[in-house]
Amino acid sequence: MTMTRRTIIKGLAAAPFAATTGGLLAPTAAEAATIGATQFTLTARTGNSYGQFDALAAGLATKLTKVDATTVIADTNHSATHLTSAPSTAEAFATGFAWDDDDQAVDYWIPQGVTTSADAYGNGLYPDGGSNKVVLASWYFETDPDGDGVDEYALDKGLRLTFVDYNTASAPKYRHVLLVEPVTTAAGEYSFNPIRKHAGGIMWYGNLLYVVDTFKGLRVFDLNTLFTVATAEKDVCGLHTDGSYYGYGYGYQYVLPQSLAYDNAGTYLRYTAIGLDRASSPDSLVVSEYSAAGTVSYTDGTFNGTGAGTTTPKVVRWNLDYTDRLPASLTATEAVTVSQQKIQGVVSRNSKHYLSASAGPSTKGTLRTFTSGGSTASAVCDLAIGCEDLSYHSSGASGWAYSESVIWNLSEYVDKRYVYAVHADGS
Repeated sequence: MTMTRRTIIKGLAAAPFAATTGGLLAPTAAEAATIGATQFTLTARTGNSYGQFDALAAGLATKLTKVDATTVIADTNHSATHLTSAPSTAEAFATGFAWDDDDQAVDYWIPQGVTTSADAYGNGLYPDGGSNKVVLASWYFETDPDGDGVDEYALDKGLRLTFVDYNTASAPKYRHVLLVEPVTTAAGEYSFNPIRKHAGGIMWYGNLLYVVDTFKGLRVFDLNTLFTVATAEKDVCGLHTDGSYYGYGYGYQYVLPQSLAYDNAGTYLRYTAIGLDRASSPDSLVVSEYSAAGTVSYTDGTFNGTGAGTTTPKVVRWNLDYTDRLPASLTATEAVTVSQQKIQGVVSRNSKHYLSASAGPSTKGTLRTFTSGGSTASAVCDLAIGCEDLSYHSSGASGWAYSESVIWNLSEYVDKRYVYAVHADGS
């Protein structure tokens, strides 16, 4: 199912909601607490209906040139604008950039997720043993940008990922790559399809990119396995009748195929955003839920899992195994509720959680924090209008460090699109 912001809000509109005060829900003792974590489980999936992901990728490798992320980082074709001061309404500004004029103005590609090489490796550099400072951002294709119920664009091109070369912060450069799912055609030829999802949050860990799938769970992509494709056909994805492979044409010279999935298997969870916690032992990932009015909806899509639990927004944690960069266990180790509307991003540092909370196309966003078991989140600093995903960048990252820890964020609205970091303490 195609997931757009319009369908999220439309589905949530019918959900019951609690009274609010200044954007924060009035806390309810019965629903604001640490809750049982073992109800939230995942199941690993190594393929789709066309075959095993690794076999499908191996088949594509016989047809296409395989590259890794370092090739893409070295082959940028857009220039970003360095920010010298806080964008929009953001406070506690540390660094950042704005997309070029075309990506600021395009209404059908909407930026959502952010992660950096400080997530990928503890020293902040990519690849392991390398020297690149990199920011990644995800975008989804919106066929109805004005939300009037009529599609302005007939062809949904799915998801794209942007590799930003941040080695020279004063002159960032970037390239877009199409995220795809490997398949076979009716004739048995290797191909790939667009992934028509929302990609509200992303997390980079080692060579793996985790992307949230709102109703389903997590999709995983191996940054060591990208493919070079032809660029002449702007409306073709996969194997074309001319025998060439395309990723929707102009500028999209690379595609990144899915390599693994972790499907939700327990109590329903709305996979809105994802963040890495390097302060926990072991490292862990956290997932947060979006709710328009404070009550999470599980009626606007087909959710994987066993049924709905509490509808108070939650943050749920899974431990990670740093040796293979995969979940160490398929059962969550922590689950907490928080009375906060419109959570767009999450990162955690042990029991301390940071949330980005949005407030529409004309009102500033907010970075908030709460501790496990706390009922509501308190403000840290203002964020840009249209704030989205978060990524924590520790001052302990020896290769790419700031004088103090920062949190990256990005904003989504046309002509108000920024990727920037704020001081984690709000100073």
